[in-house]
Amino acid sequence: MNRFPLPSVRRLPFACLALAAVLVAACGTAPPAPQRWVGPAPEMVVAEIRAVGKAAPDELDVQPLRDPMVEDLREQAVAAERARRPADAAAALDKALALSPDDPALLQERAEVAVLQQDLAEAATLARRAFDIGAKVGPLCRRHWATIRQRIAFDLRVLDEQVAEKPLKGEKLDAWTQAREALAREGAEAVQAQTACTLTGPPRY
Repeated sequence: MNRFPLPSVRRLPFACLALAAVLVAACGTAPPAPQRWVGPAPEMVVAEIRAVGKAAPDELDVQPLRDPMVEDLREQAVAAERARRPADAAAALDKALALSPDDPALLQERAEVAVLQQDLAEAATLARRAFDIGAKVGPLCRRHWATIRQRIAFDLRVLDEQVAEKPLKGEKLDAWTQAREALAREGAEAVQAQTACTLTGPPRY
């Protein structure tokens, strides 16, 4: 049983809609330009996600048995990532997921490659799906939520940069404030969910 109630991260799209509304308002009637990457390099973001997924010495980390073809595709993805070819890594993992669509680890690996492709929205979607069908505890669970947190952190950076470049007033400022507060709440809830992924043993006397 989870020690904390799971946060309603499905509210995140509404925060993103608010963010989009702020961006449109700030730019007049023209649609917002595609977001550029803001913050640490994607490789650093992925490294942070994977770091929180390292198993503790007394933590069980079960690795499922997989079809040899799926394992081969995973190895191809790893090699492509090391060669800095995220598109090839994504293609390999997509083929693996076609063979094993309900594998939480595969979904998480694909989410991390999406980060390398600078698509944090897709990364968070994949991580959430992986969590929904996964074990809800353990190192992989922490990686799911760390990925979702990175998406939230990115949206916060976009909002903060927007105000730094062009101060807002009136209704635009109100919309910005509401969007930021919503994202901050989502971030706090995601931290709680990530913490709940780690099972603590009984106290020792």
